[in-house]
Amino acid sequence: MNSSLLLTGRLALALAVLVLAVPAWAQDRVYRCGNEYTNQPKGRTDCKPVEGGNITIVRGTSPAAAASGGTAARGSGAAPVAAPRVADAEQRKRDADARAILEQELRRAEARQAELEQEYKGGQPDKIGGEARNYQKYLDRVAELKASIERNQADIEGIKRELSRLPTP
Repeated sequence: MNSSLLLTGRLALALAVLVLAVPAWAQDRVYRCGNEYTNQPKGRTDCKPVEGGNITIVRGTSPAAAASGGTAARGSGAAPVAAPRVADAEQRKRDADARAILEQELRRAEARQAELEQEYKGGQPDKIGGEARNYQKYLDRVAELKASIERNQADIEGIKRELSRLPTP
């Protein structure tokens, strides 16, 4: 009876080793090539082997199916549903509102630009606070003013581009 227990224990051990080894046989070596995972790198130089576990890939929805609400059959080539048409008078009103908002933003940005340039004084702004004793603090403020002027100028140019895209009233 002792030998039958020993035989059963050996069979159980062999079965456990076999069960644990099967997942290792089920998956080929996987490579990561940029954002892509593959088991066939096909000569790509940016591929590195993935170590330390199995990889599960879950397929997402395709952009065309998501855009059409998922009602179009895959592969049907159906175009996404267009946005509903708006009456011409309503569209002109929307364009006029957008133009008014953009013009207000442009005036505000131009006023801010004038304030910044007045404070900047061509790269020689007045020293304030402890900047007379700490020259680096002064240089940091001058650099920040210059960067603010450049950002604000880019904002002004962007608003002007948006205004030029709107139809004329």
